[in-house]
Amino acid sequence: MKIKLISTLFIGGLLFSTIYGNAQKAVLEVDASKTITKIQPTMFGLFFEDINFAADGGLYAEMIKNRSFEFEKPLMGWEQPKSNRSSMNKESGMALPINVAANNTNFCRVEINNDKGYALINEGFRGMGVKKDARYNLSFKAANHKGAIRKIIFQLIDKDQKALGETSVVPKSDEWTNYSAQFVATETEAKAKLKITFEGTGTIDLDMISLFPEDTWKNRKNGLRKDLVQLLYDVKPGFLRFPGGCIVEGRTLSDRYQWKKSIGNVEDRKTMMNRWNVEFNHKLTPDYFQSFGLGFFEYFQLSEDIGAEPLPILSCGMACQYNTGELASIDELDPYVKDALDLIEFANGAVTTAWGKVRSDMGHPKPFNLKYIGVGNEQWGADYIERYKVFEKAIKAKYPNIIIVSGSGPSPDGEHFDYAMNELKKLNAELVDEHYYQSPKWFRENAGRYDNYDRKGPKIFAGEYAAQSVSGANPNNRNNWECAFSEAAFMTGLERNAEVVQLTSYAPLMAHEDAWQWTPDMIWFNNLQSYGSANYYVQQLFSTNKGTDLLSITQDGKALIGQHNLYASAVKDVNSKEIIVKLVNTASTASDISIDLKGAKLGSKGSLIRLVSANLQDENTFADPKKITPKQSEYKITKGNQQLNLPPYSITVLKLKTI
Repeated sequence: MKIKLISTLFIGGLLFSTIYGNAQKAVLEVDASKTITKIQPTMFGLFFEDINFAADGGLYAEMIKNRSFEFEKPLMGWEQPKSNRSSMNKESGMALPINVAANNTNFCRVEINNDKGYALINEGFRGMGVKKDARYNLSFKAANHKGAIRKIIFQLIDKDQKALGETSVVPKSDEWTNYSAQFVATETEAKAKLKITFEGTGTIDLDMISLFPEDTWKNRKNGLRKDLVQLLYDVKPGFLRFPGGCIVEGRTLSDRYQWKKSIGNVEDRKTMMNRWNVEFNHKLTPDYFQSFGLGFFEYFQLSEDIGAEPLPILSCGMACQYNTGELASIDELDPYVKDALDLIEFANGAVTTAWGKVRSDMGHPKPFNLKYIGVGNEQWGADYIERYKVFEKAIKAKYPNIIIVSGSGPSPDGEHFDYAMNELKKLNAELVDEHYYQSPKWFRENAGRYDNYDRKGPKIFAGEYAAQSVSGANPNNRNNWECAFSEAAFMTGLERNAEVVQLTSYAPLMAHEDAWQWTPDMIWFNNLQSYGSANYYVQQLFSTNKGTDLLSITQDGKALIGQHNLYASAVKDVNSKEIIVKLVNTASTASDISIDLKGAKLGSKGSLIRLVSANLQDENTFADPKKITPKQSEYKITKGNQQLNLPPYSITVLKLKTI
């Protein structure tokens, strides 16, 4: 290809070549006669972490904040507009042994001095989203001393105190008793609250006040938010990583994520402060806690639901090195290692094993077929390698077929990364996790990152990545189109190197519109709506078109890694009998290409899927959630080469049927 480069233009933060003269079409050669390697089913997956209210207030559909009064301030999230008419026992009366749950010792004691107006109101997670005619299931525990309270009235209210639905319960016992009722919302409201009033005078104790939509994912009682799980399902992910992320490590070892505290009866799970609540000064959220209603059992179940391999990551005895960096000494690692071994038994063990029985008793006798486990999240240095060795030895001794994920630190290069990779290669590590939060330009320039990785060395898990429109951890980062197509350019390089790269995932996954800490994020939601960002649709395009076999695609014998702003990868799918070519044009001008396909007989029809937007700063929003979404059309296969015009700033997936 002979192109005369006359000048350059700087447009919207990108450096583009301006092409003059009678430029020839770029001829791309795809060799379908030879499979370079098999594409792993896990190639494109999802990374979940409880950041940005992704669990409580998000995926976990509970609508009551601080339902069991276990936040550090027991009444956080609860209002008493007329508290002079009654009192709530906040301290001494909230830790009586009457409540048998060891991890739920607090309860709310309400003393009604008269029955003319006292109210207890829960604000929800930045409000409660209710939809007209939808049903909502209420449950709570109560102990009605001496039968003093005749009735409890529950109302959904708006900001003007207007009732949007009402139900009532007669508390019949002075012993702790479970009660339930149901609302039907009369209007749609994103910022509703739950108001509780009482008839009678005297004392009543309340705990575990809970409200869920009846319409949850798979209609599971007190389950997951349906629209958010649907977005995950639609990606067709190969794996689901959980629970993070820095959540794994904790600011200190005492507040690390401990999976055993996230299973069993929901009311017995101990509420903890979420580590992201005060991590960033730009977005302090002191009301951010973890109820663990979405715990490890629900995680394994979700993975199964959406067809993803579960990929749990566990603490290796090192707190976050950006915080305290607290270490468990080597001779104190046994409990941490045992947690890893017990988790494998919980996931895979027969019902006759101790932890397999726990899983079965929770409703899943069949094993979850766990194949992967991660040791540590983003640790670095000799301390990490030393601890990794202990875990690796113990896990392989008991479960030799489990694939262990190790970490290379928080950055894609530098001293910590080089040290980790060198040591992990010596240890014949199976799968190394690499993270990169970099500029869009970095992603475009590093599409060839894995071209020269050792094919006989450790396999790679690109476990956390996202283009940062401004800079890492900056609240002004946007999910703009430049970031999205730059990630797509990079992802062609991940796919082209499927011999080395076996798992990849964008991060973070979710963010609440009113309660985020980190941007950008793949999925955005509020209390009523959710949408996929442009980055989401990039991930979906690659995941749903990953194919089964990697093919060679070249121009003049070379991989396309940005020459004239063009990036490409190619696969075949033996199941659908298709050749799939992914093309990314990052230029401000259109590009004409010709695809010379060798080694396959084509049918007459194919399809073309395109993701494109004219402006680098374009993004999906609640007002326009489908601004950047894939558009599919029929493609008529021609004899000889296939001719395509790639619009500026575009991602194109060409699917050619074979015979």
